[in-house]
Amino acid sequence: MFSSHGPSVRELAVQGLSSVERGYDLLAPKFDRTPFRTPDRMLDAVEETLAQREGTFGSGLDVCCGTGAGIGMLRRLCRDRVTGVDLSAGMLAEAGHGHADDDRVDFVQADARALPSALADSYDLAVSFGAFGHFLPAERPALFSGVHTALREGGVFAFPIGAPIPPSSPAWWAVAGFDAAMRLRNAVWRPPFVMYYRTFPLSGVRADLRAAGFTVETVPLEHFGRQPGGAPRWRLVLARRS
Repeated sequence: MFSSHGPSVRELAVQGLSSVERGYDLLAPKFDRTPFRTPDRMLDAVEETLAQREGTFGSGLDVCCGTGAGIGMLRRLCRDRVTGVDLSAGMLAEAGHGHADDDRVDFVQADARALPSALADSYDLAVSFGAFGHFLPAERPALFSGVHTALREGGVFAFPIGAPIPPSSPAWWAVAGFDAAMRLRNAVWRPPFVMYYRTFPLSGVRADLRAAGFTVETVPLEHFGRQPGGAPRWRLVLARRS
């Protein structure tokens, strides 16, 4: 939950009425003290699973890196260069503060839907955490195509994805309500702030990854247990550039 050092209700309201880029610029100094930061437990689970299945990598790319929560993980998994890409200059500034003395780490301000051509064929591993709600389904092809281009042949795009929430769960109603509120907000207010929780289903994501040129497999993240029917609560998607 939010700590006493996190953003105030007023600050969150101002952020929510801004564009995605401006909103995160405003939130950046306090972002790591909000529930929006990817938990270390998730980062550790992904790192452990990648290390066990793939070993180490050459260069690494964090797509929509935010304040850099995933950069340390990439540094441990990768032998060479690590790059964080984000749309928000404010978030990148916070990430840069944490790695100012690390000559293996660099940051690039860019829209993930249009990654710079300078990044093409440069990375062996790409990851992303907690950012996919900012992309509408129609934008996924551009996002995945850009990551595919940034990877070298055989490179892996890895990210966690949660199991669908059943409608019988209170969490389903919470996220459905949030998405409905965001749709209403974007219908009546400009600029839009795109953030939805239910627009990234595994079936559609897998199809779009394959259309972008990836081969796709998923691995259970057993750290988070399984649902009553036996399905994993979280999976790690491993999309490989063939």
